[in-house]
Amino acid sequence: MYGVVLDACVLVPNAMCDTLLRLAERGFYRPLWSQRILDETRLAIRAVHPEIDQSRLDARVAAMTSAFEDALVTGWEPACAGLDLPDDNDRHVLAAAIVGGAQSLVTFNLKDFPSSSLASTAVEVVHPDEFLLDQLDLYPASAVQVLREQAADLRHPPSDLAGVLNRLERSGVPSFADAVRLLLP
Repeated sequence: MYGVVLDACVLVPNAMCDTLLRLAERGFYRPLWSQRILDETRLAIRAVHPEIDQSRLDARVAAMTSAFEDALVTGWEPACAGLDLPDDNDRHVLAAAIVGGAQSLVTFNLKDFPSSSLASTAVEVVHPDEFLLDQLDLYPASAVQVLREQAADLRHPPSDLAGVLNRLERSGVPSFADAVRLLLP
């Protein structure tokens, strides 16, 4: 199955994380992450939402790891040594992708993973908007159904599909949200 490392920055926005993981649940792709990526996700959520209860944050990460028991990439640390990226703090993400056998790494931080640094790898770095558009192109009806279910499952506050698409747009994937809108009757 197509392996994809999800960088912390795409796991922080709740709507986007929910969409990405629901698509993975449906078999669109296999999500991958490292413990360090999960730790960065927790820290980033805490920075954005300092009021969030720690137990709620822990429950979110626990739900992710139990739903995708094979997502955790371990043993990536030695692979960092041979990687040359503009920011050394990003090497762990690429190392997880390489060790995990990922074909793609989904991140907002494209500039942190220049193609010159990826030449020796088989990993493609993709913006989440582009990644979600690719999933929509491959399985349009299934992707829209996933989004409808996501909307139906929202309780606090309740939402509809239009609300989910608005949240996704604000989360940084406006082209995906617009493409889904074009598919709706």
